[in-house]
Amino acid sequence: MIRTALPFLFASLFWSTAASAQGTPATAIPASPAAAKVLKVSFAGAENGFDPAQVSDVVSAALVGSLFDAPLTYDYLARPARLKPNTAVALPEISDNYTRFVFRLKPGIFFSDDPAFKGPDGRQIQRELVAADYVFSIKRYYDPKTRSPTLFHYENAGLIGLTELRKRALDSKKPFDYDTEVAGARAIDRYTFELRTSRAAPRLPFVMATPAISGALAREVVEAYPDQTMQKPVGTGPFKLVSWKRSSRIVFERNPMHKHSVHDEQPNADDAVGQAIAKKLRGRSLPMVDRVEINIIEESQPRWLAFLNGEIDMLAVPGAFITLAAPNNVLAPHLAKRGIGMRQTVTPATSYTYFGMEHPVVGGYTPERVALRRALALAYDTEREISLIWRGQQLPAQSVLPPLVSSYDPRLKSEMSDHDVSRAKALLDLYGYIDRDGDGWRDQPNGQPLLLELTSETTQLSRQLQGLWKKAMDGINVRIDFKVGSWQENIKASRAGRLMMWSTGWSGALPDGGYFLDVMYGGNKGQANHARFDLPAYNALYEKQRSLPDGPERDALTHQALRLSLAYMPIKVRGHTIETWLTHARVQGYMPHPFVRDFWRYVDVDGPAPAPAPAP
Repeated sequence: MIRTALPFLFASLFWSTAASAQGTPATAIPASPAAAKVLKVSFAGAENGFDPAQVSDVVSAALVGSLFDAPLTYDYLARPARLKPNTAVALPEISDNYTRFVFRLKPGIFFSDDPAFKGPDGRQIQRELVAADYVFSIKRYYDPKTRSPTLFHYENAGLIGLTELRKRALDSKKPFDYDTEVAGARAIDRYTFELRTSRAAPRLPFVMATPAISGALAREVVEAYPDQTMQKPVGTGPFKLVSWKRSSRIVFERNPMHKHSVHDEQPNADDAVGQAIAKKLRGRSLPMVDRVEINIIEESQPRWLAFLNGEIDMLAVPGAFITLAAPNNVLAPHLAKRGIGMRQTVTPATSYTYFGMEHPVVGGYTPERVALRRALALAYDTEREISLIWRGQQLPAQSVLPPLVSSYDPRLKSEMSDHDVSRAKALLDLYGYIDRDGDGWRDQPNGQPLLLELTSETTQLSRQLQGLWKKAMDGINVRIDFKVGSWQENIKASRAGRLMMWSTGWSGALPDGGYFLDVMYGGNKGQANHARFDLPAYNALYEKQRSLPDGPERDALTHQALRLSLAYMPIKVRGHTIETWLTHARVQGYMPHPFVRDFWRYVDVDGPAPAPAPAP
């Protein structure tokens, strides 16, 4: 879901033992300790916490990626996205028509130190990552107590036996049974585990490359700190959490137990920038920085000023400032003179506004409700949003599928991006949404007032979107009010199905178009499917495509599902984000990756902190 301590490094002392010309030992002089490398970044949205099984927003997913290890990862510099081993020794062994996946782990990987790890004598010990940790971590998604919003990744893959374990816990109202072995996820030996599915799951390896879905936790930690997994992360990832002020500041420091990652990325031969990064950094241990300071700065202007003043090292440029940063998509001369670098890319992200399909005003599948949603979508001016708010840094969306995922068709043109007030009014008139009491506003066909409520946040961006929706609805004589709350409050209410409309989005965690179909699959209500759309014909197409390998047959089913989503309009898809990243001169190795969110593990800093912008 889009929203999206002191340095610990102590250098060893080296003593000079060179003899003088007279044969007298030289005075021993300690060398200066190396300064800790600190990278400062910011996010525009707040985090929810640090438990892989409980987070679903982009910010929290990025943070989780630094703390926990998935078995697989992506080659950071390869395009298109390419999987490679992480804690596994190799890519999984796949057999039985994509229903059996065997993962073999590297020995000698350890969790960060924690008092929860005790030996037989009660003393604290170092705890090795083993296959059972991944099995336990996957089972946590099925535990009703976890209330995972991303369980659908495993449920839709059809891991054998785990849904039944979950149902048994729900029906009996007893604790989830972690000790019962099931075929869907089981440890074969200390370093080997297998996943088995009831149907073909060709893209399951992508799930196992995403720490916010498949990061490994230790059972001892979860049991030692019940109900604290969102606040107390203990993993094998490259960093550990040392400081956290909710929705304000997060500080990571290098995890001294993390010793299994090196920079061995393999960019395309024709990628000059990627090849230069690989040549410079190849063989370096990851992470390369000692400390990452993350500030949550929700408003665009202070985030932009923080970058200009050298308070943060890198920035995804807010749309309001793109013309200052990169007029005509070229780095501004005043920034280039400061040695600032620029990277620009389309991201696999989709912004949309959903209509609550179970809401008595905008929900339902009858012709008049379908007509209402399509009329509201036609009345909204997406091009105006892209121009005024994003300054051209979005692509108009024709469907929920963004670029860089399977089944995306760049040639597609649909009603989703149309702005047609006349058609909107005609639809409303035809289906009985007319002004019945003469007050100038349309009423429902049953004579009750038609009043929309769009949930929003307190940011300037949210206020701008409110203005666009108000103008659009005024243009078709439909009243709309806005309910404002924090993002954390809104997402909880949204998952519970309590909102009529909400402007939000979906960011690709993996290069699979089916991940975006998830937002309208009936089985995902309360998880990915915030609109609570539940159309049998759509569900059937979704279920067929998820078992097929990528290719024309799967593409055809996906596009049929997209046509149904267009016809019923549970969500008004608005745009796909174009990101422009700026980095100060001391930042080395940064390359935007569509699915690696914790980019700082691949980044180095060299030189002093950036100087503030010169006075005008």
